[in-house]
Amino acid sequence: MPELPEVETTRRGLAPRLTGHRLVAMTVRDHRLRWPIDAALPAHLRETTLKAIGRRGKYLLFDFGCGTMLVHLGMSGSLRLVDTQEPASRHDHVDWVFSPGRLLLRLRDPRRFGAVLWHTEAIEEHPLLRHLGPEPLEPGFDGRYLFQATRGAKASIKSVLMDSRKLVGVGNIYASEALFGAGIRPRMAAGRLTRDACDRLAAAVKHTLAAAIKAGGSSLRDYRGASGELGHFQIEAKVYGRGGAPCRVCHTPIRRIVQGQRASYYCPHCQT
Repeated sequence: MPELPEVETTRRGLAPRLTGHRLVAMTVRDHRLRWPIDAALPAHLRETTLKAIGRRGKYLLFDFGCGTMLVHLGMSGSLRLVDTQEPASRHDHVDWVFSPGRLLLRLRDPRRFGAVLWHTEAIEEHPLLRHLGPEPLEPGFDGRYLFQATRGAKASIKSVLMDSRKLVGVGNIYASEALFGAGIRPRMAAGRLTRDACDRLAAAVKHTLAAAIKAGGSSLRDYRGASGELGHFQIEAKVYGRGGAPCRVCHTPIRRIVQGQRASYYCPHCQT
């Protein structure tokens, strides 16, 4: 599933190309995404100008002034700028054509778990965004916040990192990598973390996500950036996907465990 770095990489690829451009047409080939796309949306958005592209967690926010279009990439979706003459394939469900220059933005979503939603009120009050925790790359997230948010928590620290009510955008890959960076095992009860450990972990989360964005995200299956490029953070991963391989720091074999039906990876020597 595309996580925060992949979504932010997509945003950064699209914003300078599309912001300030007028939407000429929106074509919906299949309305059946996670939630049905409003049939009236193409006509409603025609001839409106895109003011900005923001992000909240894993949601892209297209601000048209008269409202905001929320786009979620689901399990396997991607947004790409393509040539207007490129024929749509089976899994290309939505096109947006912008002018001048006839810029074509295409949503590809093989599993159809993504979303294209329209909201005309304050975007922070949208039901999908209202209860989200802080953004990990913004000042509101630090060791102090993490320490307070984990007091009394019996859940594992990895589960807490992936709980969008506590913190947004940190999925499976980056939770494992950040925990390695902080020297904390994924099964550690969140409530047992000291303030020093929370400081280390908050810093590791920020560092991991920033490095992933710089690398263009991770391309494990379907993800590609706005211009079709692959992310390569997975090549740099210290533990994720490396079960049985030697730790890049101490050479101890990396262990793989399952938490909440998701694979976790850690070094039994570097993480205590």
